[in-house]
Amino acid sequence: MPRRSIWKGSFVDAFLLRMKKKRDLLLNRKIWSRRSSISPEFVDCSVRIYNGKTPVRCKITEGKVGHKFGEFASTRKRRPSRTNIGQGRKKGKK
Repeated sequence: MPRRSIWKGSFVDAFLLRMKKKRDLLLNRKIWSRRSSISPEFVDCSVRIYNGKTPVRCKITEGKVGHKFGEFASTRKRRPSRTNIGQGRKKGKK
């Protein structure tokens, strides 16, 4: 996947830039901007990232720096595969 141009830098929404200066506002804060990159100032903060339905709690660690917020809040519902549910109807004569 092509990366963002180096001279542009990583994308962070304007309201997140204001909030990372005031670190106490970031604790347990809801974030709707899934496209914003995680910068080192967010480390050791717990945020709630909106997945389209409900906010998902996420603790920011050093390993998550450089990724996007949306990578850590899945928007898809997990379903078990059909093989794990059961046999279903048996084929053959009744």
